[in-house]
Amino acid sequence: MKILVCISSVPDTTSKINFTADKSAFDKTGIQWVINPWDEFALTKAIKLQESQGATVTVINVGDATTEPVIRKSLAIGANDAIRVNVEPKDSFSVAKEIANVAQNGSYDLILCGRESIDYNGGAVPGMVAQLLNQPFVNACVGLDVNGAEATAIREIEGGKETISVKLPAVIAGQKGMVDEKDLIIPNMRGIMSARSKPLVVVEPASSEVKVEGVSYDSVPQRAAVKMVSADNLDELVRLLHEEAKVI
Repeated sequence: MKILVCISSVPDTTSKINFTADKSAFDKTGIQWVINPWDEFALTKAIKLQESQGATVTVINVGDATTEPVIRKSLAIGANDAIRVNVEPKDSFSVAKEIANVAQNGSYDLILCGRESIDYNGGAVPGMVAQLLNQPFVNACVGLDVNGAEATAIREIEGGKETISVKLPAVIAGQKGMVDEKDLIIPNMRGIMSARSKPLVVVEPASSEVKVEGVSYDSVPQRAAVKMVSADNLDELVRLLHEEAKVI
């Protein structure tokens, strides 16, 4: 079984987000980059299938050379090889199109990815990849078993969970619960050393089509100062809620 795992390089959640002076772009100065957390659940699941079923695991990233440390970490976690599409991602469609092109040429049995990236939170790429490949798609997956040419997936729905089966090849978008957090793999020294010799193939983009372009960026407004009201002064609390906050 051949598995393709889609990996995004995203800012660490503790990073301070700033934009350029003209607000035309994200300021990458001083940012620590990590594997998108949702993708890490998908990658860990792929490694488990590698161990239990002898699957080969390839990671793919759409990005420039600055994403290679994150790709190498994926290899250190246990992926067999990696592909980097040498283009800066512009929108969900262009990223999905590049992934679909690689997947089409590689004849993968299963494509795993996170349900969304934690930077733009678009959540559109997995579904677009499935549509471009005309393959079944399961989103918000919190459980996955593969048996031959069929996969059984558990996904979260409003008010509960749903168990469905799909024929492979298929695209599965995972999230927390696809594997236990305790099972996430921290690369050891052996894995880090072996990652240096694993193949990382760089390919040029197949298309330059972009459907969405960012015009400007704005930071979230700072919160207003908090007013403290003593617990026994209900009249003042009601007045503030009515006259200043205007919520009652």
